[in-house]
Amino acid sequence: MNALELRAALALASVYVLRMMGLFMVMPVLAVAAMDYPDYSPLLVGLAVGGYGLTQAALQIPMGMMSDKWGRKPVILLGLAVFALGSFVAANADSMVMMIVGRILQGAGAIAGAIMALATDVSRESQRAKVLAIIGIAIGFSFYLAVILGPLIANSYGLTGVFGITGILAILCMPLVKWVVPNGVQLSSGDTLPQKDQLKRLVFSSQLWRLNISVMILHMMITLLFVQLPVTLLNFDMALDSHWTVYLPVLGASIVGLIIMMGMARGRTPKSLLVTGVVLMGGAFLALSLEDHSWWWVTAAVVLFFTGFNYLEANFPALVSSIAPAGQKGTAMGLYASFQFFGAFLGGVISGLVTDIWSQDIAYGIGAASTLLWLFIIFGVKEASRVKRVMMNGEFDNSNISSIEAELMRVPGVLEVTLNSQNNAVYLKVDRDFDAVKARDVLSA
Repeated sequence: MNALELRAALALASVYVLRMMGLFMVMPVLAVAAMDYPDYSPLLVGLAVGGYGLTQAALQIPMGMMSDKWGRKPVILLGLAVFALGSFVAANADSMVMMIVGRILQGAGAIAGAIMALATDVSRESQRAKVLAIIGIAIGFSFYLAVILGPLIANSYGLTGVFGITGILAILCMPLVKWVVPNGVQLSSGDTLPQKDQLKRLVFSSQLWRLNISVMILHMMITLLFVQLPVTLLNFDMALDSHWTVYLPVLGASIVGLIIMMGMARGRTPKSLLVTGVVLMGGAFLALSLEDHSWWWVTAAVVLFFTGFNYLEANFPALVSSIAPAGQKGTAMGLYASFQFFGAFLGGVISGLVTDIWSQDIAYGIGAASTLLWLFIIFGVKEASRVKRVMMNGEFDNSNISSIEAELMRVPGVLEVTLNSQNNAVYLKVDRDFDAVKARDVLSA
């Protein structure tokens, strides 16, 4: 990477870390800290934990499309401003209802697609994977940091402090976006952002719908866990400020488990390990649903859960990227993100409602039962080889599209071709044998 690309990667990664920390810090503390509100109920806690997911799911694709029309930075700055507003509304809330309003506003700052598109705009194709990898690592890092810091901040300053710091972090992101992230040539690429005319086809894609439902259940389960686990830890006489002493070793152990599973995969994503991830999470919830469990039992269950969660969270996006048709990765990832955030909302609602009507153990049991449906879905996912995506430009019109596609398919290493005559863009899915010189010869002929 050159200096400009490195600057863009680090700045955008910082924006992601600061913003996602704000969302994640609330998860391990809200179920306990919210008990001080006069209208407290498990259902309202569930809505508060998962509420941001509803607006994130609804606005993820539209805001990505808006960034094509208005520009990346204006949309990102707007999203950060809305997110900060929601944070300050939640910080000043004197009831659960107002806190839920704040969380829904936080979710309305749905800028993930615009950030990824900006990262694409400011990086060369040869370095793009590195830039996106740095941002991806930052997202994972922000989650682990937030889960540890959240209980410590909440113990000292309460939920007001957690949400207030979240709002300040969002504001600190704005100058990074405005002045540190370089301006790039805006690319309206079907492999980067969602395209409206592709939505229907990809929603019903035989493989992609399985991954979309899978990530929805994945995030439903982690939200369900964080509605219930802080209360479970209270049963062991653990004050909120000591919860990090559980989360830190649990996350560390689960990372070791993730490394072991990644080593077994050997650069692929075998179905057997996807099934293993689901079984680990289901087994963890089944263990947590049993009555009279000990502290060690709970800790072991949560390690199993995060081992499975980490593996699936890391590998599902790669599968979507491999399966999505050439030129349609942006739409596929937009749909994937929408299902992901809707899962967070669903997990909060189900967890809160079940606890309100029945009990915490039943909520854990429903999480375990949902993995049976999930296993049925995941068994239908086909193993996909890792592919590379290439975008080229060429002069063509509707009259010769079919002949150019046929010639490109004969180029070594080309797996799939999509041509867009409106912007003269050529989208290719290729493997390691791809001959870029021959592809350019075809387009220049």
